[in-house]
Amino acid sequence: MGALSNILVVAIEQAVAAPLCTSRLADAGARVIKVERAEGDFARGYDTAAKGESSYFAWLNQGKESVCLDFKKATEAKLLWQIIEKADVLIQNLAPGALERAGFSPDMLLKRNPSLIICNISGYGDRGNLAQKRAYDLLVQAESGLISVSGDKNAPGRIGVSICDVGAGVSAYAAILEAIISRSQTGVGESISISLFDVAAEWMTVPYMHAEYGAGAPVPAGLCHPSIAPYGAFECEQSKLVLISVQNEREWQRLCTDVLNSDALLNNALFNSNNQRVENRSALEQEINAITRQLSANELQQRLQNASIAFGAINSAADLSSHPALRKKSALTADGKPMCLPAHPVVRATSIAKSVPDTQEGMNAQAELDVDAIKRTPSVGQHTAAIRAEFSVTDENSSS
Repeated sequence: MGALSNILVVAIEQAVAAPLCTSRLADAGARVIKVERAEGDFARGYDTAAKGESSYFAWLNQGKESVCLDFKKATEAKLLWQIIEKADVLIQNLAPGALERAGFSPDMLLKRNPSLIICNISGYGDRGNLAQKRAYDLLVQAESGLISVSGDKNAPGRIGVSICDVGAGVSAYAAILEAIISRSQTGVGESISISLFDVAAEWMTVPYMHAEYGAGAPVPAGLCHPSIAPYGAFECEQSKLVLISVQNEREWQRLCTDVLNSDALLNNALFNSNNQRVENRSALEQEINAITRQLSANELQQRLQNASIAFGAINSAADLSSHPALRKKSALTADGKPMCLPAHPVVRATSIAKSVPDTQEGMNAQAELDVDAIKRTPSVGQHTAAIRAEFSVTDENSSS
């Protein structure tokens, strides 16, 4: 039982943003009915990395119910209306205007179910000349300027995960929770709009302010921080890299004296404030690298740890699997194959976080410990018959 165990969510969703939002709602106990086309959410076909299933779909759709219906048909629309009239939340991220053209406008939805919370996720919002423009994560990264401050100065690059989709999904989740709280006080639902562009633009506030009011937005800095130094990757023996982050003058002093053993570096007038270190970054990094190249990565990290200086290893996705901080959860593919995935980021005292092996034996052991049962991804239309029966639309009277 979760905090949202009495909440029914209708998810007319695809890809990443809306499915991430509803996966969070499902994790909190909500019942999520995922409305799919006959061929299913197109994210099902992105890849086969999750033991034959799409990694995106396996990540974002555990524990949901899948119903296939074509709500452009009258009888199928009737079924959808019957579900919506009993729902607490409707979330959708179809192509701009698709749901409204099918007769499910926000005004009509709230007329039929005044307590309904509607969440629309789009690329560029629902007003203005760009409302009808299709948008995907990489395109929004580009248009919002995220790419212009990412990557290397010689090669701006995409952020390596679908960050705009993820941000929109998490923002939508927070907005829906706020709306649920508001409804508990007023009894009235509302319509919420989230756009990928708005999310990305808000994240760009600091570069935006530098561009509008400062000396210009920062350029891509690779593994360096554009406005703090030293904050970046430094080379050790065997060309291994260690990230070092110095946030204030006390840390700078400890880095020089306790880690690098260099009074000359500490007393160099070129580096006696953060602004001067940023201005003279090239000379600063050259001098630090001259020292760190004589140390093994392990030795440098131990010195940094002892001096209470923030540092990090540059790990690969494969390295993540064995990282000591990684918490895992058990999951099942639609055909019952066990997986271990990174766990939900929120840890409650009532839950047990435990890393488990990617085996059936490990999952059985976890199942005995976990508060929640192991969830699985639904196959396309897996729950269609049951949902038709529950909402009083049989196969005989549902044909067009």
